[in-house]
Amino acid sequence: MSSAELNGCRTDFDDWLARMVRQHREFTVLVILTKIRERSVVPLCSTYLHVIGDEADWNEIVAMFAGSGQVWDGAAFFPTKGPNGGPIDNPTARSRLAELEAKVTEDRMTLNEGHFFDTLGRRIEIEPADDA
Repeated sequence: MSSAELNGCRTDFDDWLARMVRQHREFTVLVILTKIRERSVVPLCSTYLHVIGDEADWNEIVAMFAGSGQVWDGAAFFPTKGPNGGPIDNPTARSRLAELEAKVTEDRMTLNEGHFFDTLGRRIEIEPADDA
């Protein structure tokens, strides 16, 4: 049981993670941390995590992200699985993460293809800039 369940402070992220674990059991998730400005979203750094169970909650994820040294506003999560299900190996994760980084660099709207959350674990979505 996650600490979010114990203290009754579940976030959209906690609900998403629990649903993903119920559906897929174990998987890998690619993560991109972003800085959100009024008219832009800037990728800051990325990582990947192997998810085995839903014991972690948003507060623990935020604590882990603090180790990046980045001040971030959004985190986009992109689940992926191996050919036979389950987590992918580390070299494959690094390769897929590099591909995702390139795709996001080319088109920030790619972040909406993942599961995008703000610093409070609430679901967010970016909208195209209105150049009017």
